[in-house]
Amino acid sequence: MAGNDLNKGDADGDNFRLHLVTWNVATADPPADMSSLLHLESPKRPDVYVIGLQEVYSGPVRFLSDVVFDDPWSHFLMTTLAPWNYVKVSSIRMQGLLLLFFTKLEHLPFIRDIQSTYTRTGVFGYWGNKGGVSIRLSFYGHMLCFLNCHLAAHMKNVTERVVEFEYITDQQIFNCEKAQRILDHRLVFWFGDLNFRIQDHGMHFVRTCINNKNYSLLWSKDQLIMMKKKEKLLQEFEEGPLDFQPTYKFDLNTDIYDSSKKRKPAWTDRILWRLRPKALPSDKQDECGDGLDTNHVKEPEEAEEKLLELRQDLYTSHMEYSISDHKPVIAVFTLKLKKMYTTPLVHLLAEGEWSADIDAMLLYRPLQPFPSSSWDWIGLYKVGFTSVSDYITYTWVKDDEVAIDEEVIKVYMSKEEIPVRGGECVLGYYCNTLQCIIGISQPFKVHASKVALEESLHQTGATEKIQD
Repeated sequence: MAGNDLNKGDADGDNFRLHLVTWNVATADPPADMSSLLHLESPKRPDVYVIGLQEVYSGPVRFLSDVVFDDPWSHFLMTTLAPWNYVKVSSIRMQGLLLLFFTKLEHLPFIRDIQSTYTRTGVFGYWGNKGGVSIRLSFYGHMLCFLNCHLAAHMKNVTERVVEFEYITDQQIFNCEKAQRILDHRLVFWFGDLNFRIQDHGMHFVRTCINNKNYSLLWSKDQLIMMKKKEKLLQEFEEGPLDFQPTYKFDLNTDIYDSSKKRKPAWTDRILWRLRPKALPSDKQDECGDGLDTNHVKEPEEAEEKLLELRQDLYTSHMEYSISDHKPVIAVFTLKLKKMYTTPLVHLLAEGEWSADIDAMLLYRPLQPFPSSSWDWIGLYKVGFTSVSDYITYTWVKDDEVAIDEEVIKVYMSKEEIPVRGGECVLGYYCNTLQCIIGISQPFKVHASKVALEESLHQTGATEKIQD
């Protein structure tokens, strides 16, 4: 696709910025600051972050605690991104493999049918030190899949790496009639510590090329590039030029390549993508047969390819991070797509004044039919919340409905659950059938409790009298 097509703006579609990260963190805890890796100071901040990590520490004690609480990396990334108005939509972990998907809050009601799964390939498929974890979802009606892999190590195992990748793509099945497998999705990103090495060239030649920044002299002996010439599945994936120095293997806390075992440098950490060449008729409907009316206009066949386009804007490593023997790699993309829907399924509104002194009332209005159930709930969130589960409180929609007319439904929320100190909040409607937030209110102010404030002042005064 021509790059200038993506610059036409909203005339033919909407542009979204995707920021992907892959990093083998070698069991280290997060660094003090990841702003440069995430481009947080950039005037063009992403719409979506997808972060794939490998070798997250998974010792017995830590792993058990991570089952109950967020692991240090997830916690760090959520608390780093939340102040910038990003919400964790989904994550999946298989021992040392971790994949996280974040989005700007404004896109949250348009991300649906979120599913995740994993495949083990280490130690005859029974141990999760190698394999793949994936998240699939519908983004404004388009099927996207993100696959984070850690494949077999060592120079000689190049064929095994390809076999593992093919096994992962074949084994992972989603509960979605129109996109049951990874390769059924309109757009697939494949990334991780893929462990492909540079073969044939000697150590001296490789290091000389790196020192002189003649990276292109090494490409012909990169195992992944070599295997793409022979393997049909790999040929379907694209990758930007490797115009950055190999990201493995470094002495810890340095920019010095392996000085002990003197392993040959390699581009083990990669980000590739596969854009299915032609949209199927199912792409013009909501993905997994949930019966939603998305009011689509049928596109002529010759326009199908324009429903979704992708351009890579950046592909590089970040040498300043040295907690691991790998350097992190990022890729930034512009995704242009025609939105299959432009309004959320539900409109939410906080009615009247909210505080912990009185039961609160909220209104919601379905903007189109959706599969509601008795397990749907509406959550109260502080502005800057980190994930869908990071609510202050929630109310069951069906249990707490107090009035219904043809268009607007009223639901109450007990004052006992509302924070006494107040703050800026939003409401989110969670649809259990669709497993996602389908509506977010505008921010509104929850006032501090007057009763709690008076009690606090009274207690303070009593304490002062006792002291006197």
